[in-house]
Amino acid sequence: MRLLKDAVYGFAVGDALGVPFEFKKRGSFHCTDMVGYGTWNQKAGTWSDDTSMLLATCDSLKKHNEVIHVDDMMGKFEQWYSRADYTAHYERFDIGNTTAAAIEQYRLGTTPLKCGQIDIFSNGNGSLMRILPLAFIPCEENDLRDVSSLTHAHFFSIEACVIYINIAKQLIQGESLQFILSRVTWLEPFENMGKLAQLSESDIISSGYVVHTLEAALWCVCTTNNYRDCVLKAVNLGEDTDTIAAIAGGLAGIIYGYEQIPSDWVEKLANKELIDECLF
Repeated sequence: MRLLKDAVYGFAVGDALGVPFEFKKRGSFHCTDMVGYGTWNQKAGTWSDDTSMLLATCDSLKKHNEVIHVDDMMGKFEQWYSRADYTAHYERFDIGNTTAAAIEQYRLGTTPLKCGQIDIFSNGNGSLMRILPLAFIPCEENDLRDVSSLTHAHFFSIEACVIYINIAKQLIQGESLQFILSRVTWLEPFENMGKLAQLSESDIISSGYVVHTLEAALWCVCTTNNYRDCVLKAVNLGEDTDTIAAIAGGLAGIIYGYEQIPSDWVEKLANKELIDECLF
C-alpha cells in the first residue's frame, strides 16, 4: 500500500524538473537532471503552482480529518493566490487564467462550487494538477466533480479528474496501469486512453489542454519502468513540462515509491519542510 508521501514527492520533483523548460518546444532542449533558471528564472528545485495548489488541497484535507470541505479548500487556494502561501520561496510566479478567474469570483463572494469556469475554452489542466490527494481519502466521484468545479467546471476537466483519481486509487492497490487502461471502454474525448502504450511520441500532444495533459502523463508512465525515466520523458515532451511531469511523477511515485525517486533530486527540492507539514 502506497502512502501520500510517495505521490506528493513524486509530483513535486516532477514539477521542479519541468519548471525551467515550460513552454519550450519539443526537441529544442534535453533535460537530464534537475536544473535551475530557464523559463521562470528560479533556483533548481523550485516547484510551481501545480505543487502549491496540491499542497493547499492536502492542508485542507489534513485540517478537516481527510474530509472534503470546499469552503476551506477554496480559501486556501485564495491564500496561495493573494499571499503566496504554499509556495517554494514565498513567491507566486505562475497561475492559469481559469484558476485566476475562479479565485477572483470567490474573492467577490461567489459560493465556491459556483466559482469554476464552465465554457469549453476553460479546459486547462488547473484542477487536474491539484486533485491527487483525493486518491488517498474515501470519496465518491461526485466529490471529485465538486473539487474540480472549484476552478474548472466543464465536463472535460471534471471527467479527466475522475479518470485520474480512479486510476491512482487502483495503482495504490497495486494494479498495473496498462491493465487499468485496458479494461475500460473509453469514450470521446478520452478515446486514446486504451491504446496509449501503442502510441509513439509524435502522437502525444503535450499542451495544457486537460485531455492532452492526462494522455501525455499516462503515456510517460505506460512507456517507462522507473521513476527517473518517466519524469524525464515527460519534461522532454516540451510545452507544459512542469504539469505533465508533475502528474506523471505523482503516479510514478505511487508505483515505484519514494525510495526510487533519485535522492539528489529530493535533496535539491525546495521547502521540503512545508511539503512535510501538509502531508496527512
